[in-house]
Parts: sequence; C-alpha cells; structure tokens
Amino acid sequence: MPLPSDPRAFLVSLGHAAIGAALAERLVDHLPAVPTGRTIVIGAGKAAAAMAAAFEKAWPAPLSGTVVTRYGHAVPCSRIEVLEASHPVPDEAGLTATRRILSRLEGLRPDDLVVALISGGGSALLTLPGGDLTLDDLKAVNSALLASGADIGAMNCVRKHVSAIAGGRLAAAALPARLVTLTISDVPGDDPAVIASGPTVPDTTTREDALAIVQRYGMELPDAVMRHLADPACESPKPDHPAFAQGIDVRLIARPVESLRAAAAIAEKAGIPTLVLGDTIEGEARDVAQVHAALARSVLEHSLPVGPPLLILSGGETTVTLPRGGSFGRGGRNSEFALALLVAVQGWKPELRKRLHAIALDTDGIDGIESNAGAIVTPGLIDDAERRGLSARSHLDRHDGFGFFAAVDGLVVTGPTHTNVNDFRAILVG
Repeated sequence: MPLPSDPRAFLVSLGHAAIGAALAERLVDHLPAVPTGRTIVIGAGKAAAAMAAAFEKAWPAPLSGTVVTRYGHAVPCSRIEVLEASHPVPDEAGLTATRRILSRLEGLRPDDLVVALISGGGSALLTLPGGDLTLDDLKAVNSALLASGADIGAMNCVRKHVSAIAGGRLAAAALPARLVTLTISDVPGDDPAVIASGPTVPDTTTREDALAIVQRYGMELPDAVMRHLADPACESPKPDHPAFAQGIDVRLIARPVESLRAAAAIAEKAGIPTLVLGDTIEGEARDVAQVHAALARSVLEHSLPVGPPLLILSGGETTVTLPRGGSFGRGGRNSEFALALLVAVQGWKPELRKRLHAIALDTDGIDGIESNAGAIVTPGLIDDAERRGLSARSHLDRHDGFGFFAAVDGLVVTGPTHTNVNDFRAILVG
C-alpha cells in the first residue's frame, strides 16, 4: 500500500483537520431557547472570542456581554465586547476583564439568560484573587503549577481554591438568572469541572485536596497562599449550592476525540490503516514519546499489533517538569514530545529510521508560550541535524525543543486557531 508522496504535508493536513473539527461554529447546534428577559453573554478561554462571534451571528434576539481571550486571539464582534489578557500567567488585563464580566451579571432577574462561553485557557484569563490574595500571589501559583509537572486536574484543583471566580463561583454570581454553558473541552475525560477550572459548575474537590497537591509536587508558594488554603472560607461551591438547585446545563460543542476521528477519516480515504490510542494520554511528554516510539518500532519490526503501513493517533495533555533553579531552553510540551521521539528514533537501525514521520502540535496554535503550534519529525530532518552536528539529546536535556526544531526547519506554525482541544499527535509508520 503506497504512502503519501509528501508525508510531511500529509501530517500537517491531519493537524488542520483536527483543528477544523473543533471550531467554534459548531455551537450553532447547541443554542438554548430565547428567554423572555435579557440575554447576557460572558466567557473566557482561547476560543472565547471565536465562540462569541459565532454565537452573536446565530442568536435571533438582542444580547450583550463580555468575553476575555488570550492576546492575539481576538475576533471582531459587533454586540459582545472582546477583551484580551495574558496566558498562561495572569496579568492586570485579565483582572480588569474578569471584573468587567462580573459587572455584566449585576441586577439579573429570573427571566434573564446568561450564556457562558468556556474553553481551555480560561483558568488564567478569568482571574480574580480569592480572600486577601493579590494578583502577584496568583502569578506565583500559576508559575509554580506550570513548572511542577502536575496534570491538568491537579493544577485546576489548586487554581479553584485560590480564586474568587473559578470552581463554580461564576455560577453563583449569575443567580437568579438561568445559566447555560457552551464549552470546548481541552481536558482528558471532557469534565466541565476541569475545563478552565469549572467556573460555572460545582466543584467536588476540596481545599485539603489542593494542599495535598502542593505538598505532593513540592511547590513553593507564598505564605499568603498557604494561609489562604488553610482557611475553610476558601472552599468552593459544592453540588448543594443554591446556584445549582435548578440543575446544570452544560453543552459540549467540541472535544478532543472528534479531532482524532477527523484525522482518522482523512487517513481512511488515503487507504492508510489507523490506530487511535485515545484522547486521554497524560504524563511527562518525553515518557509518552518513548511509549509511542516503542509502539512504532514494534509495528516495523514485528508487525505488532499490526504491520505497516499504519497511522498512530493520540491526544490528551502531557506535561513538562522543569528543573528548579536550573537553566533551560524554549518550547512547549509538543516540541518536547517531538524531540524525545526523535531521540528515540535516532537509536534505530537506519532502514527503520527512514520509515517514520511524526507531528505533535497543540490545537490552539501555541505550544507553551512560543510562536509555534508544535514540531514535525522526518528522516530528512534527523539526517540534517546530524550533518550539522546538532545534538538532539543535549537540546532535550535543556528542554529546548523550540531551539532544536527552529534550527532544522521542523517547527509547525499555524498562528492562533481560535479553538483548543489540546494535544494532537500523529505518527506515520511506513
């Protein structure tokens, strides 16, 4: 069975298909009924502006509102105010935007409708310190979490308990209006309580859970944060809170598995068998890469679980644990995955090495805080790096995936995609 004549272009097309399956326009199939009162739209996340534009285009009645998205991710809207702020570490603009969103919820009546547009990235963008905490305290928490290696569920548990708006508190602010949440999932399992730290749904985690996570990962947080977490007053709204007495209306408009299916459909049309590992892959990016490499090698050497050609697809959210007090390079978890995969493949026999192509990207178009979405691995790229004396291993040791792939034309650049269903990985075993 012949492989695509241009494997690199084929893999990039799969990435675009994955992104296309998660665009905000899908929310038109999930619109709530028009209320007798006002319609107020609020939202936060990397897809919030695109969702707002799609919503106001489809909504057949008057509306107003405010959403906040990441710098560079704004989309023009005529009736919904779009603000921008920092991600992944919050800033003053995010604080101002959050207060503006809360002001939209003042004076609501039972016949009003609040529509919350929530997507990945909302945890940092929807920022309001809890208790006596300051914005600097929240910045310290986010920086510690990002460097800790904690998974997204653990990270958001801590975030909920240092926030005055996450973990169901936004739902409480929307009382007594009806609240409907339209969301794009960027988390394994698609749990609304984890997406953007669940601002519109009850929180089943506790401050004791948050303290245990801080201890487990050895995070050094400001004294004010530790005092706050020790105070029962920081506890988040639970399922028995009045905000949820009338039920919880959350409508999932896009999720990671649909992006994997979109990519698999393209491969099927090309006649390439596909193995989908699932959309819930978590763990250290370099460890996940080792497992993917071992699977690809088994396909090539032993035809297990099947023989080549084969396209291996997976999604989820990996992590990168940075050395405390050490120096490191640039790059996000997808660049780290691709570099670790390349290092593993370098140890293969030459006849096997030339039969693997791979791509890893973040569907929001931003890998970590860099300008690339991810990176690509090809036999030619590996050969070029070796001819130029570039050590993939030393770059990996420094967590410098961006630097390595920038030097060998291996970066995948999409720009902001206005959606976010997390990592997308595709390995073409020829």
